[in-house]
Parts: sequence; structure tokens; C-alpha cells
Amino acid sequence: MATNAETPLLEEYVIDAVDHSELPAGRSSTGRWSAAWFIIGVEVAERFAYYGIASNLISYLTGPLGLSTALAASNVNAWSGISCLLPVLGAFVADAFLGRYRTIIIASLVYVMGLALLTLSACLVPISKPSEHIARVVSSSPSSLLNLLFFFSLYLVAIGQSGHKPCVQAFGADQFDEKDPRERRERSSFFNWWYLSMCAGVSLAILVVVYIQETVSWALGFGIPCVFMVMSLVLFVLGRRKYRYVRRRQEEELNPFTRIGKALLTPSACRASDVEDATALVRLIPVWLTTLSYAIPYAQYMTFFTKQGVTMERTIVPGVKIPPASLQVLMGLLIVLFVPIYDRVMVPISRYLTKDPCGITMLKRIGTGMVLSSLTMVVAAMVESKRLKTAKEYGLIDLPETTVPMSIWWLLPQYLLLALAEVFTMVGMQEFFYSQVPTELRSIGLALYLSSLGVGSLVSSLLISVIGLASGGDGGNSWFSSNLNRAHLDYFYWLLVVISALGVFAFLIISRSYIYRRVDGV
Repeated sequence: MATNAETPLLEEYVIDAVDHSELPAGRSSTGRWSAAWFIIGVEVAERFAYYGIASNLISYLTGPLGLSTALAASNVNAWSGISCLLPVLGAFVADAFLGRYRTIIIASLVYVMGLALLTLSACLVPISKPSEHIARVVSSSPSSLLNLLFFFSLYLVAIGQSGHKPCVQAFGADQFDEKDPRERRERSSFFNWWYLSMCAGVSLAILVVVYIQETVSWALGFGIPCVFMVMSLVLFVLGRRKYRYVRRRQEEELNPFTRIGKALLTPSACRASDVEDATALVRLIPVWLTTLSYAIPYAQYMTFFTKQGVTMERTIVPGVKIPPASLQVLMGLLIVLFVPIYDRVMVPISRYLTKDPCGITMLKRIGTGMVLSSLTMVVAAMVESKRLKTAKEYGLIDLPETTVPMSIWWLLPQYLLLALAEVFTMVGMQEFFYSQVPTELRSIGLALYLSSLGVGSLVSSLLISVIGLASGGDGGNSWFSSNLNRAHLDYFYWLLVVISALGVFAFLIISRSYIYRRVDGV
């Protein structure tokens, strides 16, 4: 009888987790969805802030700051790439020293500071309405000091994101105990709903902030994301009593990175579990490398897709034009619509057919998205060829400020295909890199997923710079001429089709032999 009476008490607590008071975390009073929704809300506000800056950044660079199209695209890709690479450093600090909760708090404060300075820099720039400068390079640019303040602020935002992005999602997934079958299924669902909510925040930013930037002022357009980031920090702190905090192994005094390092260098002197953890990390390298072929095409939608839209007919009703960056909202809306269908319809059917708890394996999900990404670039190349042909037919080759009589809705298919690719590859990568690393290194796992996007953006920036120089700089023959009617973005898109196809082929070979890591303690 004593044993039966004690069993429910043992089941009340989550192994290797504590609450905000450093006491064992109660299964019913902490974690799961009651905690996860706080964290998802934090991510919505943060993504609103980030994409309020990122989605229309190329228009600010080619407008008020007066950069050429190629230089602006390179700058956007470089910033986006570094923003996605720095989380590796933030994750290291969190997993090795501060823990996820403290890292998120500190990173949020840096984030807010960067957005505040960005708003200040926009206030000091004399040009506040970028719609007057779209599709051309302005004749006068802000002073070097203002440019320095702007880029300093922009990279301060990247530093803030470096601690925020990997830790918030890992902290959210930590609210589900993977040793419990029910909570493990809920965690898989969490990644779907996380991405849906994140895309809702992105869509709201594109609808509201981009419109304000285009029609009111850049200062207000940068100030609103700053306010949302403050709200994100407040919401995160409010949920602290509901959270589960990961407790490190009592028997392990070493830093987890030291533990893994020893297992790699001297496996014979380490425990079998440490060697298995180290081997699991090594197995991730080829998978990570092949995902770069997805990340490079993905980097184009905030740069060249937007610049294509600038040249096209954007009138919705007489006197009202859609901002070119606003088409990005359709990606978010499609994801918001498709994720519930995937989670509630496709996954249960797949579970029944495959007997896999997640429906399809994580690698199959990633691979499906990579194929869709390749198709996206095929469509993008064909649409751009059509746009160039239309410009030539109407004698607009040397009239870059004249609207090409071709509706912006021609770009819709490439945005929608890329959105479907996101649902499969991005969510799959998040769950894959989170689950395939040791528990203590899960911030690093999500940073690996982000770093793939970061390296992809940097490679894209490098390709643009090299191809731009090789094809004539910013002159009339360049693939990336500021006069897009003389440029050849279609050639660039076809090159990305080849890169994507090679990446998919390599991914298929690697994924067939991949061995999934066992769950800790199971």
C-alpha cells in the first residue's frame, strides 16, 4: 500500500527540471502549454520587431541611405547572415555559463537598445518618406556619422538577437518532458504552433510597419518594433513562475562543451554516453552542410524579390499602391493556414500510415521543403524572364523609374512556394537540430539551424558581389544593375536552381544513412 501511495507523488515531478524557486518542477503546475504560450507570445513580439526592420531594409538602404541595388542587397544579406551566425555565440554563453533564462533577459535589453538607436538614426536622416526614392539612387546621402550610427545600431540588434533567438525557442521546447510519451508528442506539435505564431508576428509587422515606413516615416517605422521588443521582455518576465528550468546532471561537474570535447579527443577514457553525444554532434555536420542549398535561395525573398516588385504595377485601387515588401505577408498567411492543416490532419494520417510519432521523419520533412525551394527558384527565374521581356516590348529598358505594365501578382507563386518550403524545411530543421544534440546543448542545436541560414545569406552576399563584379559592376551589363530592366536576375535565379538541385541530391544520400540520436535516459 505504501508503494501505491508513493507512486503518484513520484510522478508529480519532472526529472532534471526545477521551477523558479530551484525546487523540483511539478508536472501539473509548471511547463507544458501554460508556460509555452508565454514564450510563444514573446517570440511573436520579437519577430514583429525583427521583421519590422528586416523586411523592408533594402528599401531604406536604396532610398534614404542612397546605396546601389547590388550594394544594398549585399549589405542586407551580410547583416542577415551575421544575425543568424551570432546565435552560435549566444547559445554557447547560455549553455556553458548563464543558462537560457538569464541570457534571454540580457539579450533582450541589448536588443531594445539597438532598436532605440536605430530609431534615433532614422530621426536624424533628413529624408523620412522612402516612397519618393524607390527604384532609384538618391543624389544626396546622409553623413558618414549617421551611416555609422545606423549600421552600429543595426548590428547591435544582431547581437541582441544572438542571445534571444536560440534560447527562447529552446526554452520553450524545454517546457515539454521528452521522457514522457504524451509530452514528447506535444513538443513536436509545439514546433509547428511556434512557427505558425512566429509567422503571424512577421505578417503583422509587414502589414503594419512596412506600410508606415512607406507612407509616414522611417523613424516611426523603426520606433514601433522597439516598443514591441519592450513588450516581449515584460511578457517573458511575467511567465517566470510557470516555467521549467533545465537542471544539469548532478554527476557532471565539467562544462558540457568540455565533456563533449574530451569524448571527441579521448573516447576511450570517457563514458559511453559522452562518446555517443559527441558522435551525434559529428553526424550533424554533413546534414548541416547540405541545408545551405536551401538557405541560399531563401535569402532572396527580402532582397531581389522585393526589388522586382518595385518595378511592377502595384495599384490595388486607383490611388492606392501595395508596398512591394508587403507580398511577404502572403508567405506568413499561407503558413498560418497550412500549419494547422499539417498538424491536425496530415500528421495524424502520416502517424497511422508510418507508425512514426511525428508522422514523417524530420529528415523527410526537411527534404520535402528543399525540393519545394528548388521549384521556387525555377518559377522565380521564369517570372523574371517574363518581366524583362515585357519591359523590352514596351521600350522601358532605359526607363527604370517607369512602371513595367505587368502586375506584381505575377510574383505570388514564388512567394507561396517558398512559404510551403518553409513549413517543411524550417520547422523540420528546428525540431531536428534541437532533438539531435545533448540536453545541455539545445540552445546550440537551434543555433546550428540558424547558422545554416546565416551562412546561406553570407554565401548569397558573396555570390552577388563576385558575379556583380564579373558581369560589369553596377553598369548596364551587370546581372545586378540598379536598372533592373537591364539586369539579369533570371540568370542568377537559374544558378540558384542548379545549387539547390545539387544540394537536394547530396541531402538524399546523407539522410538515407543517418542514425537518429536516442533520447536521454531512454
